[in-house]
Amino acid sequence: MNYAATLAVLMVLAFTFPLLVRLSTTYGVERSTTITTTFVLTAFWFAVWAIRARVATHRTHLDRLAAARAQIESEPGNPRAFFADGEHIGLMLLRLGRRREASELIDRYALLGGARESEIVALREALARAERRRRRNA
Repeated sequence: MNYAATLAVLMVLAFTFPLLVRLSTTYGVERSTTITTTFVLTAFWFAVWAIRARVATHRTHLDRLAAARAQIESEPGNPRAFFADGEHIGLMLLRLGRRREASELIDRYALLGGARESEIVALREALARAERRRRRNA
């Protein structure tokens, strides 16, 4: 959600919240009950929205990864085949938590003749950081 959409949602909530409280008090519901119920429903709505956004992002990453793997299979000797949308597939795998697969792909990429040394070093450093993070959290 961008800044304008966030402001729009806040404006709608700021307008409807007092109306909901006033409407519920006219029907005999206590003010504290109305406020609590509204906050619980808002928190539930936010949780559903956040989960759906996270799942959609994860699906997008998996789709990009599948397309990149197909690209590597079609051109295994081309170092540029290891990149999808300007990002190395090893970094995508590290972001998804697949260190073993990322390590294999980084090693395959390093064996290619046209691979740049600076890219290989950066990828291995990212892999080492992921390993350190895993050990620290274990």
